Amino acid sequence: MSSRIEVVRRVSGRRRWTVEQKLAALRDAFGPEGCVRTACERHEVGSGSIYTWRRQAMSGELTGVRKPIEPAFAEVQIGEQLALPAPTVAARSNGVIGIELPSGIKVSVDATVDADALSRVIGVLAR
Repeated sequence: MSSRIEVVRRVSGRRRWTVEQKLAALRDAFGPEGCVRTACERHEVGSGSIYTWRRQAMSGELTGVRKPIEPAFAEVQIGEQLALPAPTVAARSNGVIGIELPSGIKVSVDATVDADALSRVIGVLAR
């Protein structure tokens, strides 16, 4: 009787990977016909390392070339306020007022709406 024995080797401790080894694993994992699971088995590395290396490669950290930091704020200049055409108001037969702003926004209110509140809402929507 012949029996089959499978030896599974595990590396204990921390391993060191060169940039070339990491890039080869990434090509196997994410290249054409790539598969993370297959790359993990072939290169004997965990999937967490593969995804960490991918993030580092995308940021430039893996190869030592970092992308310049993009600004978090943009300059804003306030110009003259332009006069907008007045909104059109159409009364409907059931007591509902339909207001269509030049931007295409439509607002429907009934006759009991607070005029000051409506004015503030239209002012905000017309910007």
